[in-house]
Amino acid sequence: MTPTRLAEDAASFLPVAFRLADAARAEARRYFRTAVPVDVKPDQSPVTLADREAEAAMRRILEAELPAHGIFGEEHGRVREAADWQWVLDPIDGTRSFITGRPTFGSLVGLCFRGQPVLGVIDAGGTGERWWGITGGQSCFDGRPIRTRACADPALARLAATSPTMFGPDDRARFDRLAGRVTDVLWGGDCYNYGLLALGLIDLVAEVDLKPYDWCALVPVIEGAGGVVTDWSGGPLGLDGDGRVLAAGDPLAHRIALEMLALA
Repeated sequence: MTPTRLAEDAASFLPVAFRLADAARAEARRYFRTAVPVDVKPDQSPVTLADREAEAAMRRILEAELPAHGIFGEEHGRVREAADWQWVLDPIDGTRSFITGRPTFGSLVGLCFRGQPVLGVIDAGGTGERWWGITGGQSCFDGRPIRTRACADPALARLAATSPTMFGPDDRARFDRLAGRVTDVLWGGDCYNYGLLALGLIDLVAEVDLKPYDWCALVPVIEGAGGVVTDWSGGPLGLDGDGRVLAAGDPLAHRIALEMLALA
């Protein structure tokens, strides 16, 4: 498939992606800042009824409208893994933020074609904001085009990551090399950080221990705003990966950051 045809096909699914994001937002907001019970998954991450019901609502839409497409969701697993088109869903990215009443959680809707992210929606239900991007196109925030910030010198950059506890000792040493070169390091934010990067307000995000449903929706949004997002080796992000993600608003800053994150 040609890049132009792929972009056209991906764009045709944007209305569905918006309906998925709308459904997830509605479910999340029903439980936001309530005493929703919290369970702990085998990986020690929290999950709530809101996470499960939000994903179930998205999956009902896909099963009704696009029954041949695959689905890869954080809470309810995978179906039709061999399908060319795969929807990658994180119903509430930032569950810890959600259960503590912070509005920076989000719902992530990604669409991959043969493992390549081609469409993404970041829906910040707590703030009512939405980013979206399509491969080969211009990313938007609440309907207006957006661009990342030119910041080629990491010494002037703002670096974000969700939590210092996500890093093991080796990865933390690599992250600290990068952190030592920037002007500021900000903690917290989950997917909201990547939206702020696409808006040109954050310059770098470096994280580990992520899953495809954490990053697939982010890739088209960041790339369509002029940024770069890869793993820590500079490789592309798709349905596989080692969980390490580096996003940069400026391609040169990305290249320098990769050097800082390289294994010693």
